[in-house]
Amino acid sequence: MGRPPTRPIKFRDGFYLEIRNKGKNTGIKLHRDTKEQMMRTIKEYEHSKDVLILGESKNGKWVNKTPILHVVED
Repeated sequence: MGRPPTRPIKFRDGFYLEIRNKGKNTGIKLHRDTKEQMMRTIKEYEHSKDVLILGESKNGKWVNKTPILHVVED
């Protein structure tokens, strides 16, 4: 086995989401190029999963610093 990577992750330009099972602390991170694609993905998963909007990345830096939990109103 080799060593784990030590370089920081370089985020691509676009929007990042985290999709989690309801009530869990970890999930999978998804990347979308445009805000419209991100909103379409949120609509797809919002009824069965917790959706955490991590934010937008430009030039490897986050545009907004705090993630937003997307909550569905029934």
